Amino acid sequence: MAWWARRGGPGAGTSVEQPLWRALAGYRVLTAGYAAAVFAYHADTYGRPAVGIPYLALLALWTLGTLRNVSCAARCTPRFLAADLALALAGILLTPLADTAGAVGPTLPSIWVAGPVLAFAIKGGWRWAAGASLVIGAANVVERGGLSSDTVHNILLVTVASIGIGYVVEVARVSERTLAEALRVEAATRERERLARDIHDSVLQVLAMVQRRGAALGGEAAELGRLAGEQEVALRTLVSSGVGAEPGAGATDSAGADRTRAGAAGVAGGAGDGGAVGGGVDLRPLLAPHAGSRVTVAEPGAPVLLPADAARSVADAVAAALDNVRRHAGEGAHAWILLEDEPGAVLVTVRDDGPGIPAGRLAAAEAEGRMGVSLSIRGRLRELGGSADVVSVPGQGTEVELRVPK
Repeated sequence: MAWWARRGGPGAGTSVEQPLWRALAGYRVLTAGYAAAVFAYHADTYGRPAVGIPYLALLALWTLGTLRNVSCAARCTPRFLAADLALALAGILLTPLADTAGAVGPTLPSIWVAGPVLAFAIKGGWRWAAGASLVIGAANVVERGGLSSDTVHNILLVTVASIGIGYVVEVARVSERTLAEALRVEAATRERERLARDIHDSVLQVLAMVQRRGAALGGEAAELGRLAGEQEVALRTLVSSGVGAEPGAGATDSAGADRTRAGAAGVAGGAGDGGAVGGGVDLRPLLAPHAGSRVTVAEPGAPVLLPADAARSVADAVAAALDNVRRHAGEGAHAWILLEDEPGAVLVTVRDDGPGIPAGRLAAAEAEGRMGVSLSIRGRLRELGGSADVVSVPGQGTEVELRVPK
């Protein structure tokens, strides 16, 4: 039973194997017809044709009746493989009884005998293919009464072919298992990153706000702010341990701004149906609410269309970048948002005139668990197949360039 589970129980078949099973089914039908044609052609040569006729009739019925068994790994059971191999051996060993003079070269099943061996190869891999090939080879030696050049040639041909196919099947199975595991890990990582972004854009920012306001009010509020600060640190540690920071990620960290992700979602929702054009969402209404006395938005005159989810993700990333400007560049800093509609991508640039990012600040922020940029900005763009590049010169401000392929 363990062998059966390893080699393809119900549901264990893979898409890579299916073409091989279909080819095997076709091979069995064609070679059964070929064996019957060879027998009919040499009917006058056989000393006892009555021995071969029932066998070939049984072979034809078995081949047609077991097509379902060679349709996939789950249906090709070990019991069927054993019966299939036994039928091939019986045909080889019955050949001397039918061809009493040894005038006919091929055995009664002829090249059909390679079918059971190939079934072993596809089902069980190269080791089982080698075992089945040796059994068929031994039967051919017994039928011929010894080794001959033709016998050795046929045995080697079947053995090499079956072992090669069995090895390919084993490699394909390992590759598919590896791919499935990689896809599972990637899906889990994406979900963790999504949850971490939501936490960063809402809970962590609220905790940071409570900490700042509590410290400013003093008294009991200060104690509440201190507790909020401790919870913020603990939650950041939990988030950073669950989601790996992207190597080389760099941008100003958004440790906590008063505007939460819910506010950003409200901006996106505020665009209403007017933001939807021709099956896409116009990005301009999602960025327009950021315009103010210290934020300038420059956009093209025509709609800049993206799928709804992509447009919201870009708007959230821009909001996170502006949060960073307000926190790290100061309330007096100016920011500029430039929206560009290129032929193959949408480009959004957020630039400020703040002090820039000190050397090593980005790596330190990630080490502290402050992953606002790597999750809220880079993570969102990465999920869209885009990129987020940061250029910062101390004393000359910071520029974040968001690029989303159409």
